[in-house]
Order: sequence, then structure tokens, then C-alpha cells
Amino acid sequence: MGKKNLSSRLSALTCILFLAACGPLWGSPDLTIEIPSPAAVSGTATLTPFLPEDYVLPPTVTAMQIPGEPTQPPVTAHLWISPAVPDYLRQFAMVSGLPLAGDAASATVRLDVSQLSDSQSATWIYALVAPFPTTTDSVSLADIQNVWAGAATGPFAGRPLWMDDPTLAAFSALWGTPAAGSVRVAAADQLVDSAWAERPAWAIVPFEVLEPRWKVLSMDGQSPVHNDFNATSYPLKISFGLQPAAFPLLPANRDPNKLTVLAMTGVTALVRGTADRMERYGVLYPGEEIRTVLRAADVTHVSNEISFMAGCPTPDPWTGSLQFCSDPRYITLLEDVGTDVVELTGNHLLDYGPEATLTTLDMYDQRGWLYFGGGRNLQDSLQPALVEDHGNKLAFIGCNYAGPPSDWATDTRPGSAPCDFDQLSAEISSLRSAGYLPIMTFQYNEYYQPNPTDYEQRDFRKMAEAGAVVVSGSQAHLPAAMEFSGGSFVHDGLGNLFFDQMSHLMPDGSQIDDTRNVFVDRHVFYAGRYIGTELLTYIIEDYARPRLMTELERLEFLKKIFSAGGW
Repeated sequence: MGKKNLSSRLSALTCILFLAACGPLWGSPDLTIEIPSPAAVSGTATLTPFLPEDYVLPPTVTAMQIPGEPTQPPVTAHLWISPAVPDYLRQFAMVSGLPLAGDAASATVRLDVSQLSDSQSATWIYALVAPFPTTTDSVSLADIQNVWAGAATGPFAGRPLWMDDPTLAAFSALWGTPAAGSVRVAAADQLVDSAWAERPAWAIVPFEVLEPRWKVLSMDGQSPVHNDFNATSYPLKISFGLQPAAFPLLPANRDPNKLTVLAMTGVTALVRGTADRMERYGVLYPGEEIRTVLRAADVTHVSNEISFMAGCPTPDPWTGSLQFCSDPRYITLLEDVGTDVVELTGNHLLDYGPEATLTTLDMYDQRGWLYFGGGRNLQDSLQPALVEDHGNKLAFIGCNYAGPPSDWATDTRPGSAPCDFDQLSAEISSLRSAGYLPIMTFQYNEYYQPNPTDYEQRDFRKMAEAGAVVVSGSQAHLPAAMEFSGGSFVHDGLGNLFFDQMSHLMPDGSQIDDTRNVFVDRHVFYAGRYIGTELLTYIIEDYARPRLMTELERLEFLKKIFSAGGW
């Protein structure tokens, strides 16, 4: 059979396969095809594969007769999948039912790295990652390519890039063969453990296998876990094409419509010195340098410990009183930073009585804000705040462990939710069963140290074991350590957000200023999974306003926190 004849036959086959995509078989309600999950990552739940909501699975195609040549035997399409194809895309292609060819030469349909990026190709996003307790935040494409070429400089000089075999094959097609010793290969389900065992380390992984123990590093200012990610200018992406187009490919492994970013913050108390600065320089003064990052999140959490009250006394920055209220005008600051969910576990809610607290809850309701960890009565205080964003279902639940009992809600009085660990565990388990990702917060006992007590660690871990994907301490005026418990991220304390503690006097007479340090935990959820956290760091100036840490301040701060956590 001549080349022209073969080409005609393949063209006809391609047309028939394409037309089959429009036929009723693809949309048949009786067709059940199971897409295998990507390999489970050590220490986390099995990853759940994702598809576009309007995507229809292809039919099984084994052999087909070319029209116009009834005397010829049926032509069988054989699929060859390049070793460079990532595992999830490979599994997706195999669902087509095409028999696999032994090699590229004998195949009639080929899936491989492509130089084109069009409707017939799949755009695969990769991430540059490192073990979570890594202080490096961003690198350039040139940094990675220097490692690839064996000429590494900068923070990872002398450290090879980790990746699995398909990723190595894919980037070798893009960049050429790496220099000897510049790349280390491990199975996909062993990469994160291998990198953690040899810190400092870094790796390149497909976006779909991201998990919380990885820290995603920005690449030339772009990060695939940011909701302003621009894939067009991002260098770590590869196109995979199907020739001929026998069936539609999954268009990409990252869909921005499936990504949710949650900004979680620590203590807010618009009183004393902070309120004094708001009176002097304007209500929005404390948030002027942090508002952009809080507003950029899809969901912004604020733990406001103080009730608003008309006639609240003029703020006194030097008062020794611990009875607090906030002027109702100050809620404009919470509006300006993009608040969506308010935590009520604080132990000053009832400082000016139930009426001020009920008025505050009315103000939240009027703005459409959800609240949790407190409420109008005991039953209301125990209700989770349920949020659905970009297809991700989040459930916020919290309690006040520290008390005092006079701050706890009762059947007839508003207040914070008391901690009943059996009830909380059951509620968290129920939320997981309903498809929610629970986020548990505590108003725990306050300790002016970064490492948790044994009791604190026990209770935070208990909530992780119950199924909370994030467990967060909202009580800490001094930022605390963090750990991974199973697949959950446990952060013992984030520090203050808007509060006037420029320092703290310890019992031995020493003074510490770590109360000025601020964490904003930027949690990322994708397609119903918790995939990671980014730590944003600020420092409070002028008793009121957090500003971004300098590189040196951030480096020293993170080193201290990571060390306190045993990292």
C-alpha cells in the first residue's frame, strides 16, 4: 500500500473517530467508565481526579472499517503514549479504549510532547516545590535551567532537582538532556518523603499532585497556587498533543474555576492603641498596607474578639482595663479588608453585656458575613459557617477553650462556643461525610512562646484526627509553630492582625517584641482538596498597622518558627 493510500486511510479514520465524538454513545447514561486516581501521596488522602464539568468521556474504539473500501480488512487504531506524558493524562488517554502500540513507529495515534498549544493539545502546568519549612520563596527560570545544565547558583547550588520519570522525560524534550548529577528521580508517591529526607531540596511536580507538605515556589513572579496566576507567561508548562486527534484531550490540569484561596488571620481587637490611631489617622489606617492581599483572597477570615457598641468610650491607649468595646464606625475597616467570615471564639465578646454582642451579630448579618465559634445562643454558637466557592465546600467551626465561663454562650445568652471535643469530633466527621473541608479554630490558653504545650498539641491534633484539614489557633498574641498531622495543617497560633501589642512584659521582667510579628495563612483548595498553604508574614508598626516584612526580617522569623516546630 503506497504512502498516499495510507495517508488517505488515516485521514478517513481520523474523521470517523472525530465524528464518533458527537454521537450518542459518548453521552449515554449507561456508559460507566472509571478514571483511575493519581497515586496517593504519602501522608495524605488519595487524590481525586478532576474533569471539566461539561466533559463527556470518549467511547471505546478498537477497529473501524474505512468507508469506500469494503474489500479491505478493518483498520485498527493503536495508541502510543510517550514516556513524557504525566501519569494522570496517561490514565485519561487510556480510557479511550484504543489498544496500546508497542512503540511509536507501529502506532496510528500518538500522544507526546507538542510544540503547539491549541484546542487539540493538553496544557500541563508544573510547580517548582520544596519541603514546607523552606525559607526560599521564589526563583527565576534561569536558576532552574542553570541547575539543569550543571551550573547552579543561589540557594539550591549543589542540590539536584527531584522529579519522577515522566517529568524528567517531558523537560528533557523541552530543555535537552540534563547534566550528570543535576536531577534525582523517585517514584511519584515517594518524592515528597525523599525531598524532606534530604533538605534543603527542591522538585518539579505536576500541579495535580500538589499536597500540603510541599511549599510552592514562585517562578519569575508567577505561582500556580495564586488566584491571579497567568499561565501565558508561566515557564513551567508543557503541551501534549494527540496526532491524529482521535479523541478530545483533557485541555489542562489546572482550571482556575476550581481554585479557592482562603486568607486566615489572627487576633483582631480594635481597642486601646489601635483604636487611638484609627481616631487620629482614619478608620482604615490599620489595613492600608495589608488590605490588598486580604482582598485578593476568595474568602477572608477575621477573628474579631470585641463587640461593637454605640457610645463606646473614647479609646485610651494607656488604660489598664481589660474591658473592651469598639466604636461601630470601626466595622468599616473590616469591610475594607474584604471580610467574608468572622470568628467569634474570642473571650471579650460580652465585656459590655449581651446587647452589644447581639447588635454586633446584627451588623454582620446586615453585611452578609458568616460567623462561627459564637452566636446568639448556645445552639447558634455551635453551628459551622458553610462556604462554597469555585466548587470547593469549606466549613468553619471553632470554640473557646480558655473561657472564662462568663463569656460562653448559653441557651438564653449570646457568647462564644464552649469546647466539647466529642461533639466537635462528631461534627467534623459529619461535615467531611457531606463533602466539606472542615477548618477548626481555637481560642486556646495564651502562651507567650512559639512552641505549643503538650495539652495544646494534644487537642489540636485531636481535631486533625477527626478530619479537620486545617486546625488554627486564634488566641495567640505571639505567632507559634506549626506541624502536619496526617494530611492536615496544624498552626498553633497566627499572632495579632489588628492589635496594639508592640511588646510584652514577661514574668521574669524581660520584654519581648515578637507580638509585633504577624502570620496570614493563605490556604489553597482545588477541586475539593486542600492542596497547600503559603505563609505571608507582616510586622506591626505604630500600634496598629501590619506591613510586609523585609527579606531579612522574614528569614529570621521563619527560622525561629520552624525551629520551634522541630523543623
